[in-house]
Amino acid sequence: MKMKHFLNICGHGVKTFATVANQQSVQRCLGQPTAYSHPFLMKTDEVTPGLTKENYRTRRHNLIELICNEKVTTPQQDKISNKHIIVVLGNPVNYMSQDIPYQFHQNTNFSYLTGFQEPDSCLVMESMPGCEYPNHKSTLFVQKRDPVKELWNGIRAGTDGALEHTGVDYTEEIESLGQFLTNHISEQNTIWFDFHRMTNLQLHLNHVRGFLQTAHKKGIQIRQVEAPIHEQRNIKSSEERTLMLKSCDVISEAISDTMAYCKPGMNEIELNARIEFVAKKNGAQMLAFPPVVASGNRANTLHYVDNDQIIEEGSLVLVDAGARYHGYVSDVTRTFPINGKFTEVQRTLYEAVLRVQEICIRLCTIGQSIDDIYNVMTMTLGKELYDTGVFKEKLKPTELMQHVRELCPHHVGHWLGMDVHDTPDINRSMKFLPGMVITIEPGLYIREDNEKVDSKYRGIGIRIEDDILITEGEPIVLSSKCPKSVEDIERIMAKG
Repeated sequence: MKMKHFLNICGHGVKTFATVANQQSVQRCLGQPTAYSHPFLMKTDEVTPGLTKENYRTRRHNLIELICNEKVTTPQQDKISNKHIIVVLGNPVNYMSQDIPYQFHQNTNFSYLTGFQEPDSCLVMESMPGCEYPNHKSTLFVQKRDPVKELWNGIRAGTDGALEHTGVDYTEEIESLGQFLTNHISEQNTIWFDFHRMTNLQLHLNHVRGFLQTAHKKGIQIRQVEAPIHEQRNIKSSEERTLMLKSCDVISEAISDTMAYCKPGMNEIELNARIEFVAKKNGAQMLAFPPVVASGNRANTLHYVDNDQIIEEGSLVLVDAGARYHGYVSDVTRTFPINGKFTEVQRTLYEAVLRVQEICIRLCTIGQSIDDIYNVMTMTLGKELYDTGVFKEKLKPTELMQHVRELCPHHVGHWLGMDVHDTPDINRSMKFLPGMVITIEPGLYIREDNEKVDSKYRGIGIRIEDDILITEGEPIVLSSKCPKSVEDIERIMAKG
């Protein structure tokens, strides 16, 4: 298909209109689900499930708006630059061994702006000063059609399929990226690129490095693009909130099902497998991360993922798992007794952590921050442990806080979205705004060899984690379908 644009000179400059093909759904299979190949999953104008071409166009428009508002001077330092070139690379396929690939996972910044799920791709956006919406031109570079490679690795969209499916303005073959960038070197431009993270080494070496080196020699401004993308990603649209709620529902059902399923004497890996099976059965493409299934003292290893031990009678099991649902993830942790009944000691500690979490969740309102809530978590957890009599000796307030940080060495939560530890460029001190999603996950980890606490509490690890949507009013617990009260957990496990 010949790629064309129709240009209309208007009083506000050049307006760009996509070809008619851009408005149609693709009538063949591509390298990702489409309304043609997956009519049970997608609607006609959707690029990815739940998100349309217009959603992605709006994201690109908003990014350009955000970047154009940055005060960036030209090399002459005599005027503000209003011409910007944004380059975002897609991920490559990674291999565990010769010809054996890992499951492909797209660069989330690239996916956020395009929805395109094929490897070795690149998005280039150019601002168009003086234009109304759309105020930019987007070109998507993709792998060319290749019958031999498609026989082995699956269908590719090619330039025509990518143009029709994504709603970008232009598509070109990836081999032309280097020359395209070279043609756009200008001292009037500001270049935006993620130079902190090597997303795609081969594309960088073949097409981008020379462009950046030449731009640097000419004194052209090169800015980090990840920060403005993360600023935009951190506020979830209504469509994104719907996808995140579904992701939370999926993993909540998987964890709840596993509670009812498990029995003493099972191996941790069997619970791991059960969680993955139920999550995928209910629509997850994959788990969001290798799950933690840690029984007994192993729960005191925060990132325990071996999941290969027999779960002994009377043990608590800590399960930390998430689902990836069409680009959006959940992250939920529950701790429960393998035999379905908390002991008195287990219940005492568990309900202490639960009370701390409930206080922290109530604070997830506009004007607070993750750091603010962390401070409340440590103070509240310290009071709970002091009142419970966990420590063998009477402690001064400073000593108590030191012990609390040893027993809960991680933060109270993190941003959540397309990635588990989402938008790392956004500081935890940022004040909450409507549309942000965070986790709240207080924990208590008392190792078997911890002689500072009463012996009856040793060897117990507990974490309770939920995913929270910040709203104009009260916070919404997206993962509320996952049982966490002692009564609900014991009731579900009794049915197993």
